[in-house]
Amino acid sequence: MAANARTAARKKTTARPPRKTAAAAPDVEPEPDLDETEAIEAQEAEAEGHYVTASLCGQDVQILPPTVWRQSWNRLLNSGQIDAFAELVINPDDLELYFELDPTNEEFGEFIGEASEQVAEGPGKSRGPNRSSRRTQRR
Repeated sequence: MAANARTAARKKTTARPPRKTAAAAPDVEPEPDLDETEAIEAQEAEAEGHYVTASLCGQDVQILPPTVWRQSWNRLLNSGQIDAFAELVINPDDLELYFELDPTNEEFGEFIGEASEQVAEGPGKSRGPNRSSRRTQRR
């Protein structure tokens, strides 16, 4: 096959040097894995400042909006582990208030619903694209 203008004009590249791996540097110790508590604290620190305020039993409580909840947090909520879920999504400053209020499942559900309304679109309420009002005829 004959070379065309594109292939003839290509420059030859030099090979890249091999990457250094952790095995190549025995004096470097791998970082230890964070335990679960440290991982949760890191996630909370990452999300800090992104709380919304919703009413729980007549009191204002700050909660992370549902758009930033991790799937593992949703699994806690869906399996009925409300207190463990609340510890992850409620602002640490308001967590003691949550335990003092001791809400019912209905009250907590309303609280989550109000928090969902604070964001542009609540979970599971996507309508999809609008249908065109103009009808087209296929030929």
